[in-house]
Amino acid sequence: MRPGGQPNMQQMLKQAQKMQQQIAKAQAELAEAEVTGTAGGGLVTVTVSGSGEVRGIKIDPKVVDPDDVETLEDLVVAAMHNAAEAARELTDQKMGPVAGGMGGLGLPGF
Repeated sequence: MRPGGQPNMQQMLKQAQKMQQQIAKAQAELAEAEVTGTAGGGLVTVTVSGSGEVRGIKIDPKVVDPDDVETLEDLVVAAMHNAAEAARELTDQKMGPVAGGMGGLGLPGF
């Protein structure tokens, strides 16, 4: 802050630009990262990017039962939820420090 309580706009713009670069870097890292979710003790595994894009699903043949498709469907959904939670945690980990920097611009951190 300058004397008289006025913020230095040039300094604020520099901080905003730096934060924008940090966000872009974190987003790129998330897009490259992969996390997995599992269900049924590893019978179904889902791999997603850190940004949530599904990259693959593996299903153990032991769980494939034509007479019980519903169980397989439930396992896939559970593995997807598990992978989504892992992606959220990774996002919080990568973006948390950047979002915390918002307070440096006179904005509340979130």
